Amino acid sequence: MPFSITEGGLDFPLPKVRRIAQRFEAPREESIAGAVAREMRKLEGRIRPGMRIAVGVGSRGLAQLSAIVRATLDELKRRGARPFLVPAMGSHGGGTPQGQIDVLAGYGVTSEALDVPIEASMETELLGRAAGLPIFWSRAALRADAVLPVNRIKVHTDFHGEVESGLSKMLAIGFGKQKGAATVHLAGFDKFHEVIPPLTRAILDKVNVLGGLATIENALEQVAHLEIVPGADIPAREPQLTQRSRELLPRIPFDDLEVLVVDWLGKDISGFCWDPNVTGRYGPRHLVDPRDPKKLVALRLTERSHGNACGIGVGDVTTRALVENIDYQKTWTNNVTSSELGGGKTPIWMPDDRSAIALAIATCPRIDRAAPRLVRIESTLHLSEMWVSESLWQSDGASNPRLSALGEPVEIEFTPQGHLRDLPLPAFSHGRAPWS
Repeated sequence: MPFSITEGGLDFPLPKVRRIAQRFEAPREESIAGAVAREMRKLEGRIRPGMRIAVGVGSRGLAQLSAIVRATLDELKRRGARPFLVPAMGSHGGGTPQGQIDVLAGYGVTSEALDVPIEASMETELLGRAAGLPIFWSRAALRADAVLPVNRIKVHTDFHGEVESGLSKMLAIGFGKQKGAATVHLAGFDKFHEVIPPLTRAILDKVNVLGGLATIENALEQVAHLEIVPGADIPAREPQLTQRSRELLPRIPFDDLEVLVVDWLGKDISGFCWDPNVTGRYGPRHLVDPRDPKKLVALRLTERSHGNACGIGVGDVTTRALVENIDYQKTWTNNVTSSELGGGKTPIWMPDDRSAIALAIATCPRIDRAAPRLVRIESTLHLSEMWVSESLWQSDGASNPRLSALGEPVEIEFTPQGHLRDLPLPAFSHGRAPWS
């Protein structure tokens, strides 16, 4: 049972909240199949009939991932190629072939659905050296005639530079499987911006990378842009796409938060389960954000995360409903591979949602419990609507032209057991709870 922290000290009234909407710039691709067909013309003449092409797919929850992969495979087959899938996700999925197949299946990417093989072996070969590091790379991908990574370009959760999450990182780390990913991570996230570009160039020199299919998403989790970048152009083009992704990144429209409540964490939401570029709370010590809230609360873990809660450790408070669904083998494998162990720690957990939120408010220094600067979001991917405390709305929100109220202030509704009425309890359990 959880430690009895207070005797009735969390029974104070919680603040009224108001649901609000936020407007974003939201360009989008109207047709995924049409966009892939348009972009595949860039590779005309380089795809020969009978070529075995390894299509790399990662563990991130890209918008319309299965549709993108299907369209890519269809276009390759139409040109006479024999594509197959390679999970290019480093150590994710517990660092096992079946675990990585399961991660892809959670996104609808399966051998049966797409009518292609999946070669998920974790075996690697030493490809060479760059940036002072050995380059271990997927043996299955190296046996192909060509490689085509598919990934989203996005601001990374643990480092910043000209290229962050995207094609270069998938080539340098994702295709390295567990061994290659662990090797690169030992360089430290504070050096990633220095080591990933030379690693990528070395790989492009040794591997026939046809190109990379890159997407950029808008703040509504839609594909804003889809582009195939020819392999030789990746080092020059990806920094431009990264900057565009940064411009479209959604943010919480308030500063100096006292409490940020996040309903859902998961690897399908962010590589860190909740995006630090949104929360303001980073794992690596070299990244500090002035938007970091005083208290950060996590309530649930998505089923698609398959028990991986690798970033939970940066939170301050969580719930039993989340903790009992953590698969510590997968979580800690991810953390150890990344060399950042803090994300795998378990925050103080409370038996229900109400007590978790109340504890966060109660432990904020110099806070007005009746009028906290509090925001509740569904996840760091979904920021078009959110709940905000009425005091915060009146002081900082009502005058913002990009924000609009969706109703009047209301009491937060809980079940008799203290769980939020609009937030279901998970019906799954991925791992052994730490107290069992």
